[in-house]
Amino acid sequence: MEQDQLRKEIGRLKQEKGAVIFAHNYQPAEVQDIADVVGDSLELSRLAAEAEARIIVLAGVYFMAETAKILAPDKKVIIPDPQAGCPLADMASRADLIEMKNKFPGRKVVSYVNTTAGVKAETDICCTSANAVKLVNSLPDEEIIFVPDRNLASYVRLKTGKRIIAWNGYCPIHEEIRLEHLLTARASHPEAPIWAHPECRPEVLESADRVLSTGQMMKEARTTSVREVIVATETGLLHRLSRENPDKKFYPARAEAICQEMKKNSVEKVYLSLLEEKPEIEVDEETAARARAAINRMIQFV
Repeated sequence: MEQDQLRKEIGRLKQEKGAVIFAHNYQPAEVQDIADVVGDSLELSRLAAEAEARIIVLAGVYFMAETAKILAPDKKVIIPDPQAGCPLADMASRADLIEMKNKFPGRKVVSYVNTTAGVKAETDICCTSANAVKLVNSLPDEEIIFVPDRNLASYVRLKTGKRIIAWNGYCPIHEEIRLEHLLTARASHPEAPIWAHPECRPEVLESADRVLSTGQMMKEARTTSVREVIVATETGLLHRLSRENPDKKFYPARAEAICQEMKKNSVEKVYLSLLEEKPEIEVDEETAARARAAINRMIQFV
């Protein structure tokens, strides 16, 4: 089926089935273009909880679809490609987190939303890259366990001054954005400030002009007076930045910063998932209830 016909069929199926399509900022451009909402993890989490649709199609990676199902247990949540995983989320298991909690009894656990349902179930409160610093600052505890991103943990430690017991996980895409990439990009675009995602390495964040989540980058892009920006994150965000701000130029800090897991979804897979209403996400009730509490604390905090 041709792309135009696929898009028409997706529109028909959405109306017929009472469905909505959520896509993450890192999704392929053509998937973003057919989505009802494109956003970061926090935006998608909030909207999943509020969705009135019967079916939520979550074009992202698996943990995002799990999160949507946890927050909207009465909805049918489907993911176009169930093999689309997150290497960062996969670096922390529920069993290993339980072991860490036993090693550091009494410490609160703050888990990045980029985690599995099982890890969220062992968590006191979830966070996103947008609110991690504010959230940790709000806690009375001086020492916390932070899972699973060591770079975000390092940034939180720097900004809060608290003792952070950090999990040794990382996003391979952001980890591979190095200082030399920033220097090269800056040499090519000397007037452009550098915006870096907090999953980047500490030396990259130190050299950036701003440290921003993808959602914060979108907001900043709408109001900034600068005409060019170097963006240190997964390159999928540049499509949305350019589409919504056509009068500005956005350049990747590293053109190869592409998450192949995020790119597993396609317009055809979105169509097939809507047509067949599968693959459907399921989370066992006990895990979902515990994970939901941690996510809702995050949402209520915001």
